Amino acid sequence: MMGRALLTVGALATLGLIATGVLGYAVGDRESAALHVLVALGSCLLLLFSHCWIMFYLIGTGKAIKQAVADGGLSAELVEETKRLKNRCYPALMLAMALAMATFILGGGVDTGSVPRWVHQAMFLASLAAQLRALWLEHLVLNDNSALMRRVETLLAV
Repeated sequence: MMGRALLTVGALATLGLIATGVLGYAVGDRESAALHVLVALGSCLLLLFSHCWIMFYLIGTGKAIKQAVADGGLSAELVEETKRLKNRCYPALMLAMALAMATFILGGGVDTGSVPRWVHQAMFLASLAAQLRALWLEHLVLNDNSALMRRVETLLAV
């Protein structure tokens, strides 16, 4: 259940990122620029929140599985699977967060005239692509993680 809630937050962050891009291309005056910045800030914070919490969620469930394996005398392969799941998505999550932050910071450079607009736009497209990939990987990994937790529960019940 928690994984689905976190995915929902990630999906909202993605929609916010898309809205930020639409607003960015429509910027014509200071008021529309201010709205673009406000939506960008909210979207970036939501994106960072969702990815960080998914990372912590995987750490926590991995620790619980490790404890269950130790207490129940189960195969250590179950613990290794938790590590594989984290390794499968962590790089994509970190990339999405880094690109989103860099895009936001470069937007300030565009506003001051020190960064060309095309650089910010290219970073936005890279951020959006990275976010979509991260969201998809989170979906896959959280499903696999839930299945692994159910498997451990089943093995402990036997």
